[in-house]
Amino acid sequence: MSDTTSGQPYRTLAGGLTVHPVGIGCWAIGGPDNNLGLPMGWSTADDAASMRGLEAAYSLGANLFDTADVYGHGHSERLIGRLVATVPRDSVVLSSKVGYFTGTAAHAYEPHHMRHQLETTLKNLRTDHLDIYFLHNAAFGEDDRYLDGAIETMRAFQSAGLIKTIGMRGPHRFATERVHVPKEQRQDKHARFRYLFDRIHPDYLAVRFNALTPPPPAGQKDIFAFAAEHGTSILVNKPLSQGLLTGKYDPADPPVFQAGDHRLRKAWFTPAALEIIDEGLRPLRERFGPSTADLTRVALHYCLQHADNAAVLVGFTRPEQVSTNLQAVGEPLSPEDIDFVRETTGRLQQQLDAAGEVFLDEKGSPQ
Repeated sequence: MSDTTSGQPYRTLAGGLTVHPVGIGCWAIGGPDNNLGLPMGWSTADDAASMRGLEAAYSLGANLFDTADVYGHGHSERLIGRLVATVPRDSVVLSSKVGYFTGTAAHAYEPHHMRHQLETTLKNLRTDHLDIYFLHNAAFGEDDRYLDGAIETMRAFQSAGLIKTIGMRGPHRFATERVHVPKEQRQDKHARFRYLFDRIHPDYLAVRFNALTPPPPAGQKDIFAFAAEHGTSILVNKPLSQGLLTGKYDPADPPVFQAGDHRLRKAWFTPAALEIIDEGLRPLRERFGPSTADLTRVALHYCLQHADNAAVLVGFTRPEQVSTNLQAVGEPLSPEDIDFVRETTGRLQQQLDAAGEVFLDEKGSPQ
């Protein structure tokens, strides 16, 4: 099956879910917000533009919409719910998450709290079930005291028909612990991931991956191959590195973010980093074209051509971004193109890493 705009074949992923390869990430439309004492939203969101974007995405063939209870603390879910109320339920695939918002519970993975969050998510999305429900993070309390209960609760949701499939987070290079845990005290994230994977047996992995992602450590399997080996599908988040790989940010006119925007604490959005990125993207512009759409096509295909058991999730704050993203996919990259992108962005990634940690401290300096 292909959509009518890009000719891209839909993909059948775990649980028999058939999706457009470009899904709609709905973190940004949650708007500005704070959680865990940190800015974690997007100050550039506008509800009217968000609804036009959701409607444009559906009209262009997109059917996978990914959100979380903590994206605007329900605001993102409620916007999607307005779309869901106007279309056949079986024409969309809905994904949400639990685990980053505690409320008044002792822990975000306390079973009663998880049930409350799912009930609220279903109400927000105006549906009686989710197609995918993710455990949003790997923090299950001291000595994983909430892990067994979280797994049992998710399986109970599945048995009751409230969710179709279960997801968990893949190894995350820029996990929240990098904000407050000294480097020498951080866990081996790959070993931690494998342990949790064997306990949870997820249908889906949420994986942060794009052309700036370094290769896996020596001896470690590529996450896409690992997932395929275990019959697990992947939802790729940040395939455009939140717009950085599209070249849309001008270092001479850097973006200004307001309160509640997570980019306030990201070094890669500072003028110094944007200069590195702008220069690092120059070889890609020369080879593939200078426009945002040209670089978007390259970034999305770089991810999609890694595996057939995956879809990418692309966020937006303006409807024209949705159209650009969905219409950018089309002609695939050649093997030579893939190698060129990998080599070019690999150099860029090393330059960014050499400039300091991705998170800024309270004074706005790299940690």
